[in-house]
Amino acid sequence: MEYEINFLKALLLTITIETTVLFLLFKVFYKTLNRSNWILLLTGILTTFATLPYLWFILPLFIHAKLGYVVVSELSAIVAESVIILGLLRTGYSKALLISLICNGSSYLIGLFISFP
Repeated sequence: MEYEINFLKALLLTITIETTVLFLLFKVFYKTLNRSNWILLLTGILTTFATLPYLWFILPLFIHAKLGYVVVSELSAIVAESVIILGLLRTGYSKALLISLICNGSSYLIGLFISFP
């Protein structure tokens, strides 16, 4: 049960970080794209919900080495979330990939400093 509680904490933290970064990107750097707050919020939540459960509950069954797990999970999340960003925010794939990389990189780096017991 502790693993599941830690997952829920990580889910909420990841949604908070990545959605905040997504808002900052679109309000500061991509202002001209003029995406509504509602669609940005939906995108931030949906991208995390679409990837994090698989990374926590499925991928560890197949990859046991920590470095391999980190590389595969982060790359998988970036690619999968970029497709969702492309579909919902209509940014073009290279921009969606960059946005996903920045959002995931931010949550990964912040996550390095936070440890769940």
